[in-house]
Amino acid sequence: ACKNFVLLPAAGLLQLQDVRKTCCDFLESQLHPTNCLGIRSFADMHACTELLNQANTYAEQHFSEVVFGEEFLNLGIDQVCSLIASDMLTISSEEKVFEAVIGWVRHDKEARQEHMARLMEHVRLPLLTREYLVQRVEEETLVKNSNACKDYLIEAMKYHLLPADQRASMKTTRTRQRTPISIPKVMVVVGGQAPKAIRSVECFDFSEERWYQVAELPSRRCRAGVVCMGGLVYGVGGFNGSLRVRTADSYDPIKDQWVTIANMQDRRSTLGAAVLNGLLYAVGGFDGSTGLSSVEVYNVKTNEWFHVAPMNTRRSSVGVGVVGGVLYAVGGYDGASRQCLSSVEAYNTNKNEWTYIAEMSTRRSGAGVGVLNGLLYAVGGHDGPLVRKSVEMYDASLNSWKQVADMNMCRRNAAVCTVNGLLYVVGGDDGSCNLASVEYYNPVLDKWLLLPQCMSTGRSYAGNLLIFFLSN
Repeated sequence: ACKNFVLLPAAGLLQLQDVRKTCCDFLESQLHPTNCLGIRSFADMHACTELLNQANTYAEQHFSEVVFGEEFLNLGIDQVCSLIASDMLTISSEEKVFEAVIGWVRHDKEARQEHMARLMEHVRLPLLTREYLVQRVEEETLVKNSNACKDYLIEAMKYHLLPADQRASMKTTRTRQRTPISIPKVMVVVGGQAPKAIRSVECFDFSEERWYQVAELPSRRCRAGVVCMGGLVYGVGGFNGSLRVRTADSYDPIKDQWVTIANMQDRRSTLGAAVLNGLLYAVGGFDGSTGLSSVEVYNVKTNEWFHVAPMNTRRSSVGVGVVGGVLYAVGGYDGASRQCLSSVEAYNTNKNEWTYIAEMSTRRSGAGVGVLNGLLYAVGGHDGPLVRKSVEMYDASLNSWKQVADMNMCRRNAAVCTVNGLLYVVGGDDGSCNLASVEYYNPVLDKWLLLPQCMSTGRSYAGNLLIFFLSN
C-alpha cells in the first residue's frame, strides 16, 4: 500500500494513466474502517475522483467502526461535519452519531469543545429516544456548557411532545431520517454443538434468502463469545470438545479467512461477549471447575487483554447486551449455589463498577440476549430442567422488565441479533435436541414468526449471532 501512495502521484505527474488506475484499484481493494478516511484524503489530494467516491461511500457504510479509529479522531472540524451531515450514513441508531461527536471532541477537549454547537447542528437529536435524550444527551457536560446545544436538545424534546400526525410539520434536517444505500446484510452463526463442538460457520443472506457456508473456524469451538467489531468477526473462548479454552480468533469476511489473536487471560466457556466503546468485553463463563465473575477486555490496537472490575455474582451461561453505553449481564448460572439466576447487573465504564438492577420475572440460564429499539430482550433459557419459550424486555428508563409474546418453540443456548427492526433467534436446543430453526420477533405486532429457511445443521451453543455489512 505504501508503494502505491508513492507511485500514484508520480503516475499522475508522468500521465501514466494505466499505472494510475492500477494504483487506485489496489487502494480501493485495501479499504478498511481503519484506513478509508486516509485513502479518501489522499484521493482528494490527487484528484482520483472514483477512488474518492469509493472511499467516501465506504466510510459512510462503515461509520460505526470508522469512528473508533485514529483517522476519525484526527480529522479536522470541516471533515467531521461533512461526514456526520451525510444522509447516507449506515447506522443502527442516531446514538452512533452523537457518541462519535462526543468522542471526537473529548480527544482534544480544550481545542475542540468550542465546536460543539456546529457539530450538534448535524446530529439528528429528534430521532433519538426520549430516554436517551434525558439520560445521556441532557447529562452530557459538553452539551450543558453550550446554550446552542441546549437549544437543539429543546427542539428534540418538542418534537417528541408533538402528536405523530403533527411531527411532519416540524421540518428541519434534524427530523429527517437518514437514507443509506441498501447493502447486503448477512447473519453469521459461528461454531456450536451439533451434537459435539464443530468448526462450521454458516451465513444467511437476507437479500437472497439462503444459507451458505464460509471458512471454518481454525479449531472446534462451541459455547464461545462472538461479536462483530471493526468489520471483523471475533470468536473468543468456549469449549473445543475436551477443554475450556482461552484462545480467540478473528474472521475477515472480505478475505473469508480466520486468524488467531492474543489469548484471553482466563479460560472461559458459556461466556457473554459484547462491544462497548470500541473494546471487546468477555463476561463471566465457566473455566472447567467453577463459574466466573471476572470480566476481561480486548484492545484490538494493542492485541492485549486486561481485566476490569468483576461482577458481584458468578455467572456461567450468561447473556450480555449494550444499551445506551451500559453493558448488562443477564441471568446465567451461579455454580456456588447451583441455581439459575433471575438477577441482572449493569457495568458503568466510568466508575469501573457493576451494580444490580431490577431482576427478571423468572430465572434464566442460557437465555439469548438482544437489543432492539433501545430495549434489552432476554429470550428463552432454562431454570433447571424447564426450557422456556417466554421472553421479557427491559426498559432502562423505567428499570423494569415486561413480558412480551412467547416464541413458537422452547429454546435455550440460542443465538440472537437484531436485523431491520426485528429480533432474530437462531438454533439453540429445546432440552432434548438441537434446533436448526430460526424465528424472529416483530415488536409492532408483538409476535414471533418462523423463518422459512432453516440452517443446514441444528446447533446450540453457537456464538452470539451477529449481523454485519459486506462491502460491494
